[in-house]
Amino acid sequence: MNSKLMKTASILLLTGALLLGSAVVPGTPETVYAADETTGSIYIAPVDRAKFLAGARFDFRVELRDLTAKPNQVSITINGRPAEAFFGRSFVITNTHEDSEEYTIRDVMFRSPGLYEVEVKAGELQRKIQYEVIVADQYGKKAKNVIFFNGDGMSHAVITAARILSKGMTEGKYNGLLEMDMMEARGVVTTSGLDSIATDSANSASAYATGHKGEMNALGVYPDNTPDSLDNPRVETIIEMLKRTSGKATGIVSTAELQDASPAAGVAHTRRRGDKAEIAEMFYKVQPDVILGGGSAYFLPQSVPGSSRKDDQDFFKLFEEAGYHIVENRTQLLQVDAGKTDRLFGVFHLGNMDTYYDRSTNNTAVLGSFTDQPTLWEMTQTAIEVLSKNEEGFFLMVEAGSIDKQLHPLDWERAVIEAIEMDKAIGVAKRFAEQYGDTLIVVTADHAHSMSITGTYWEGDGKSGKDAVRTYAEAGFPTYVDADGDGFPDELDVERKLAVHFANHPDYYEDYKMDPVPTTPNVNGEPNPAKLLNPDDPDRDRFLQIGPINGSTGVHTVEDVPLMAHGTGSQYFIGVLDNTEVFFAIAHAMGLQLLDSETEIGELVQLRPFVESLNGTITYNGGNTVELKIGLGTARLNLTSGDAVVNGQSLNTDVKIMNQRTYVTPDFAAKLLELLP
Repeated sequence: MNSKLMKTASILLLTGALLLGSAVVPGTPETVYAADETTGSIYIAPVDRAKFLAGARFDFRVELRDLTAKPNQVSITINGRPAEAFFGRSFVITNTHEDSEEYTIRDVMFRSPGLYEVEVKAGELQRKIQYEVIVADQYGKKAKNVIFFNGDGMSHAVITAARILSKGMTEGKYNGLLEMDMMEARGVVTTSGLDSIATDSANSASAYATGHKGEMNALGVYPDNTPDSLDNPRVETIIEMLKRTSGKATGIVSTAELQDASPAAGVAHTRRRGDKAEIAEMFYKVQPDVILGGGSAYFLPQSVPGSSRKDDQDFFKLFEEAGYHIVENRTQLLQVDAGKTDRLFGVFHLGNMDTYYDRSTNNTAVLGSFTDQPTLWEMTQTAIEVLSKNEEGFFLMVEAGSIDKQLHPLDWERAVIEAIEMDKAIGVAKRFAEQYGDTLIVVTADHAHSMSITGTYWEGDGKSGKDAVRTYAEAGFPTYVDADGDGFPDELDVERKLAVHFANHPDYYEDYKMDPVPTTPNVNGEPNPAKLLNPDDPDRDRFLQIGPINGSTGVHTVEDVPLMAHGTGSQYFIGVLDNTEVFFAIAHAMGLQLLDSETEIGELVQLRPFVESLNGTITYNGGNTVELKIGLGTARLNLTSGDAVVNGQSLNTDVKIMNQRTYVTPDFAAKLLELLP
């Protein structure tokens, strides 16, 4: 028998022993198009260059827009195969407008990694886009637990100011570093959204939660052409993925309303972030194991004073019936017995929780009746204690929501104090990670604000306003003191303060004094005198800051935001990452697998037993690439893309990874046999 026949026989025997399931080979039917004169445009969701984890669920939609005539025939294919056959489901065809036609299939997935070309033909209209589908890296140590911190609006300047106020500086050297300064990996994140270079908290937080871009104000959806904000094409969130596939516990903690953009990103699917009553219902539908924050107005029935609902649904009662322990203030939270608590629902304010500055100073002018609110680090500590009982691990999202909410009214001091509060929560997470291991901590922001530190502000020589802003050598050092060692400055209105300014704001007054209560800087197009310690100052224009924009508050900026990571999997968070790539970095760090059954393997060959049966070896080289040595030959295989080089020949193969086992096609296994002498 010649060598070629021997190899053919070998591949039949070896693959026969290693195959799982049965093969399905899709056909590619030939399509005939009728000529017509249709004009218009084609929109496809998810959009071009979207990236997916294999097994992640999403809605697929094609819209034919601005049609001058209905096309005689429409063809929608994925890698040349009709989409209905590819997904195993039929399109729902609608006509939202007189000049449109829509084709929708909901709740589908890609089962194999690789590149997928979507082609739509409708009369003379034609469009092609491409998707990338990957599997998470399965090699190396994986994070059992992930704690993700979002400092909403936290720019690099906010971190610098937090370090100055919290740790102090002597002769140009900091007296200490923040917890977030002392992380193992650092990078930056680009934040632009699907429809604009300047992002909103909703679509930017959603990018972290789903790995997909979104439009302004959208959560967990792609845009469509319907007026209904709740019917848009959906993409699955990481919390939904984990609850569906992993058995891990999940939690959301925020100082904002839980229905607000960032915390809602873990559970919500809506084109309009203002759908707060519906978002409250989505929290109940998804049911993260721990839910802590503000926003009780949308969980209370309309009969209760302070409720913002228009129905009688009582979500406090519904969550309690679902097995949640309910807490409504700090005292109750600190009394939670984590050992006896599997699910925890705590809401501590009708709206956003008040800032740490106002809580810690008992500023009743701000707090009103909500005088017993927990700190962010207390909520984080309790959440970790409850979630960490799960033997499969947990995913926790923690947001410092009022960094952003205080930078909008240009109240940098309250914002920076919020950042220090979050840093203390990061410390709680780091201590847990150090004690128990197998934990990844990620710290970032969803977008930036234009805050910048110019120098210091000092009125000691009688000057005020711009004349008292000290730069270069005249700046010296600010005189904040932390005598009690709690990590916060004892006073904010010290003799020599930081001089902080903004780049994108309306006209407003800045007298460098702490606002007694959060105050809108511009009202009806005029700078608001209430921002001044003395609103009736006849010479108040010396404090006037002329802004480059109209409006009532400052707005978000386009700058990259900081990214820090610590613990297991931190190596994935280095360099410049698009915000969607942060999601995939988390997936790689966790080794997140969404397909976990033999039915997903199909007629494939398990790679390691096959190579070892040929007396070969497999070596992991990083970058999700393995090197195979068989006989005197070598091959390289990228486990994400399927790109391979065998005996100098480049090719591509399907790769599936299940339970940390790699599977390849019989054709690729046959190619490896060619390495035998």
